[in-house]
Amino acid sequence: MAETTAKPAGLQLEPYQVVLRPLVTEKGTHQSDRYNSYTFEVHPQATKSDIKRAVEELFHVRVICVRTQTRLGKPRRHRARVSHQRDWKKAIVTLHEEDRISFF
Repeated sequence: MAETTAKPAGLQLEPYQVVLRPLVTEKGTHQSDRYNSYTFEVHPQATKSDIKRAVEELFHVRVICVRTQTRLGKPRRHRARVSHQRDWKKAIVTLHEEDRISFF
C-alpha cells in the first residue's frame, strides 16, 4: 500500500508581514510617475503571488505584474573588521493604469 503524504504548508504570511516598507528613491519615483510601478522591500520568503495579494489588500489597488530581485548585502568595514549588511528582497509592482498609491 502506498501512503500519501501531505505536503507541509509553506510559510503563511499576513499582508503586513509581506510588504515591509516602500522604497522611495529617485529611480523609484521616476518609475511610479512614468510606468505606474512602485518599489517595496518585501519578506525574503514571500512569493510573487504573496506580494500581489498583499499589495492589493493593503493599498486597495489592482496589480498587473510583480518583478522581484534578491539583493546581496554590501560589505562594510569598521577598523580592521569586515562584515556584511543583510541580504534583502526587492519587489517592483506594476499597477493598473487607473490605480495610484500615494505615500505622502
